[in-house]
Amino acid sequence: MKDKFKVIAAGCGSMANTWVQYALSRKDTEIVGLVDIRAENAHSLAEKFGLKCGIYNNLVRAVSESGANLVFDITVPEAHREITLTAMKMGCDVLGEKPMASSMEEAREMVGTSKELGKNYAVMQNRRYLKNIRALRDLIKSDIIGQPGFVTADFFIGPHFGGFRDIMESPLLLDMAIHTFDQARFITGADALSVYCHEFNPAGSWYRGNAAAVCIFEMSDGSVFNYRGSWCAEGAPTSWESEWRINGSKGTAIWNGRDVPYAEVVDKEKETGFLNHFKRIEAPVNWQGREGHEGCLDEMFDALLEGRKAETDCSDNIKSMAMVFAALESAGTGKKVTI
Repeated sequence: MKDKFKVIAAGCGSMANTWVQYALSRKDTEIVGLVDIRAENAHSLAEKFGLKCGIYNNLVRAVSESGANLVFDITVPEAHREITLTAMKMGCDVLGEKPMASSMEEAREMVGTSKELGKNYAVMQNRRYLKNIRALRDLIKSDIIGQPGFVTADFFIGPHFGGFRDIMESPLLLDMAIHTFDQARFITGADALSVYCHEFNPAGSWYRGNAAAVCIFEMSDGSVFNYRGSWCAEGAPTSWESEWRINGSKGTAIWNGRDVPYAEVVDKEKETGFLNHFKRIEAPVNWQGREGHEGCLDEMFDALLEGRKAETDCSDNIKSMAMVFAALESAGTGKKVTI
């Protein structure tokens, strides 16, 4: 347990705003350094929040001079391995943005180093921290719909970000799909065993790489998870949390990603003919924590204070990463891939 979190924010782009603002809201946390290869980014961030900390272009020097014990890795995905390993080897715990790595080899190395050095490395998965997804997970765990057999998630959104995503080879799978894959694991409590994936770039796409994919995952509970996604879908968007249908042995759970989820189960009090009658059961919403980034960061900091692994610790998050890279392998080979 730490008396004071002394934080270095590595990566001072737009995403850093949320992390820095959160750190400043905590009485037990102090920002002692900003690191960015572009000094203007760090200076801009410092000015925006009135920070008087050191500004660096080198993490080793930043940790050495500031006495930091915690690093926020808010850099681009390609830099996550170097930042995280350097921070842990210098005695710091790490909280970082997704995805945790650019390859499974890197991810395994990062998990192994975390275990070897006894340092915590947790990854942002903010979509776990929503009251309605927690309600959906509780609904599934309650056995109201029975054993899940078929899980589907649709993600159709067309954001015009510009920047690095527009030139990625697989922007949907590499940068976005891990959210939905991680949600599937979170909702069902199951892990993926295999995947078949078809990746493509639809007409009208403004991305250089493939911005759409269809994936079929076999899960450890015997269910099948089907993901359909497009990041260049103009019109009728789904929510960022996707639209979910979980078909179970007793009924079906539905969540549109926005509203309170519900289930439809057989109404045994009504006469059954060719088709059953169903009754609707709205999921109780019991989550009392904060949502989104704040909720995930609350959990990460609680884990550090309590000396335990966070819910999104790298040792768990690598299982969601494995789904991404297996899907990419399947798309490249045209074959089913064992995870």
